[in-house]
Amino acid sequence: MFNQSHLGWLAVWLLRVALAFSFLSAVADRFGLWGPFGVGGVAWGDFERFTAYTARLLWFLPPSLVSPAAILATAAEVTVAGGLLVGWRLPCWAFAAAALLLSFALAMTGALGVKAPTDYSVWTAAAAAFLLGVVALREQGTEGTRPFDAEARKPEQYAQARVTQKGAS
Repeated sequence: MFNQSHLGWLAVWLLRVALAFSFLSAVADRFGLWGPFGVGGVAWGDFERFTAYTARLLWFLPPSLVSPAAILATAAEVTVAGGLLVGWRLPCWAFAAAALLLSFALAMTGALGVKAPTDYSVWTAAAAAFLLGVVALREQGTEGTRPFDAEARKPEQYAQARVTQKGAS
């Protein structure tokens, strides 16, 4: 029914959509689209609470930079989600998602300890985004790069190539 190519395509598509909707769901939460704070499953409920959470994670920033950091994180999430959904230059968007998630995981770990990013699977999502980038690069091919020929890299062939080159001189 499904061959390996179909399953690979499906896995990449599902991961793209899952990562994108995870970013968009977090953004929707900070704008109250999932409901107000206190409703089950709502982490922030409004942008002010999200900004306060950002201040807690980025404790080392001066207070004047916390709001711009919250806005920047939100813009980055929306942009990366859009890139993942569109799929154009997928490896770039996947690696951007990995970097964004890794920065979130590191900030959460530094401010809250290792349990918080682990409970929210931020490390897992970062690893999944990185894997998506690697798979997308492999599927895209290596246009514009010299192909790697493992056979030509064997030591005995290097020696033979040097002898051949000396004999030709």
